[in-house]
Amino acid sequence: MLSLLSGLLTLFVALAIAGIFGFSMLQHEVTAQGPLQSDKVVVIPRNTGTGEIANILKEEGVIDQPLLFQAYAHLNRQRGQLKAGEFQFKAGTSIEDAIDTLIQGKAILHTVTIPEGLTSEQIVGRLYEHDILTGDVIETPREGSLLPDTYKFERGTTRQQIINTMQTAQRQAIEQIWQRRSSELPIKSPQELVILASIVEKETGRADERTRVAGVFINRLMKRMKLQSDPTIVYGLVRGKGTLGRGILRSEIEAATPYNTYVVEGLPPGPIANPGRAALEAVANPSRTKDLYFVADGSGGHAFAETYEQHQRNVTRWRQIEKSRPAADVDRVVPDSDQTSLPPGVAPAVRGTANALPASGGRPGRGFDASEGTEKDPLKNKTFDLNNPKNVPALRQP
Repeated sequence: MLSLLSGLLTLFVALAIAGIFGFSMLQHEVTAQGPLQSDKVVVIPRNTGTGEIANILKEEGVIDQPLLFQAYAHLNRQRGQLKAGEFQFKAGTSIEDAIDTLIQGKAILHTVTIPEGLTSEQIVGRLYEHDILTGDVIETPREGSLLPDTYKFERGTTRQQIINTMQTAQRQAIEQIWQRRSSELPIKSPQELVILASIVEKETGRADERTRVAGVFINRLMKRMKLQSDPTIVYGLVRGKGTLGRGILRSEIEAATPYNTYVVEGLPPGPIANPGRAALEAVANPSRTKDLYFVADGSGGHAFAETYEQHQRNVTRWRQIEKSRPAADVDRVVPDSDQTSLPPGVAPAVRGTANALPASGGRPGRGFDASEGTEKDPLKNKTFDLNNPKNVPALRQP
């Protein structure tokens, strides 16, 4: 019996020593520097088993012992499963490091940036241009339902998933902003907030002016004055497919489309673009002024006015500045010189959000697009795809 016990004890000690030695060897092997000579990105497809992952890493030169990789991955199952995705492995990555990378899911993140003021159709087009994203968009989202921003995603993310994320972000932003809106707004619903914010977004790219531009429109709504915004005319003609790529004609200013705020009173029936958070905030808490008009001032900003007479003086100053600039009538009213066919006594066409109509009525002079000279100027902002004919539907000349 003593001999048996002595033998078993000796065997146990031997096994323990062998186990410790084996574990030490295993730790040495899995922590040893791997064969990778330089950093490398490897894509692990979804629904890939441990054995397949080991083979992929061997083929990519990340590891050279796939069986050891599998064994060590099984020993570490309590820490989590190996994840799919796009991963970057550093030069000399060990088996342990490779497994840690896959378990922790440190996948490479890509980004897609959606500028403020694009229509839903333009945003969908942007997503299709991004070759990392996959899949189709089920349907073009409702205008104004997407929040422009920079979104991060992993390889394999679908375009519809980005759309869903943008819609969720927009709903959350609207809920937060609506709760802290000014109590004096003539805005009755979150949807009306989005509609007016989309107009403000298209009118100015200056952060320091956004609340004041919003204040002009709020004041006009309070006085039951028409908003007279050029971007609403354009949207009524092309319905989010792009821009006109030419000047706005007088007949188009007077055309009674549902979105033409030179014709309809109050807000149009829906947003004309997808406004950013800053534009939404500006409409929710606009500047408290008596301004009713604004026009470009030549410096990238705008000159604001409380009366039509003040506004006309601002317009005169802007005309003097405009004379020294190259002619450009994209998405604007045709210049006076092109309106020689107007009947005697009829004033030239009004163009733009300059709101050249006097509060008391009467015929206006020539106004100007409030985006003139700003970062939202269509000639400066290439995101509007002005020169892409496929985004501009054929329009019948009046």
